[in-house]
Amino acid sequence: MRRSAATLGGTLGIAVLVLAAAPAAADSHTASLSVLHGVPDLTVDVYVNGELTLDDFTPGELAGPLDLEPGTYTVAITAADAADDSAPAIGPVDLPLEAGMDYTAVAHLDAEGSTPTATLFTNDHTPTAAGEGRLTVRHVAAAPAVDVLAGGTAVISGLANPEESSLDLPAGTVSAAVAAAGTTDPVIGPADVTVAEGVGTIVYAWGSLEAGNLALATQTIEGLHSTPDGVPTGQVQVIEKSSSVALWAGGAAALVLVMALGVRRAAVTRTR
Repeated sequence: MRRSAATLGGTLGIAVLVLAAAPAAADSHTASLSVLHGVPDLTVDVYVNGELTLDDFTPGELAGPLDLEPGTYTVAITAADAADDSAPAIGPVDLPLEAGMDYTAVAHLDAEGSTPTATLFTNDHTPTAAGEGRLTVRHVAAAPAVDVLAGGTAVISGLANPEESSLDLPAGTVSAAVAAAGTTDPVIGPADVTVAEGVGTIVYAWGSLEAGNLALATQTIEGLHSTPDGVPTGQVQVIEKSSSVALWAGGAAALVLVMALGVRRAAVTRTR
């Protein structure tokens, strides 16, 4: 995959975005941004402030993190190999980034599957207790509300697109599954998810129920056992796709990118 460097904000020279980039130095004067592509079956280009930043960005892929000066960045998503961002399929969207904060922007389908959209999540760096890590689940799939099951029991209930919920858990391996709210029959999983001490593991449920391509992707946030002193490491992994389409009444997946302008911050964390 080819990626070009972008000059952001007129004065900031940004290095090339790479998948699973190594952490860069960061402090309270900068912001961190990762980008997850959660619209299935579509390869796109991403422009930031008019510059091609991600070329041939594929579904399930995570880019970043970037260490950025605080400010508002204009992002446009186009068809793959577009000549420029003059005819975006998503956006242009303004992303307001604050100093000292860590964000993940996710391009995904809405709950009905009718419109690709985007959500800006704020990643939680609150320290965890000794021996514990944090598991966060983000619902960005074209599907109704879900329950997250551990050992067949709902530990997160009624999670709707584009919400998130977090749990601090003892370090170890969690066998997790996703089911329609109020049921225990998985539509994704079960899949083993590692919760490491002092690490935030973020699981994204993305894709489309109707199209039968629901999947999980993970991102990790390092350094929660103490005050973070660097940009988190971001890694993404597609864990499992679901072939089930009968458990929820989902809308048909929209595979043509048409986006309502605007990014909603989804930083409300519900702890159960």
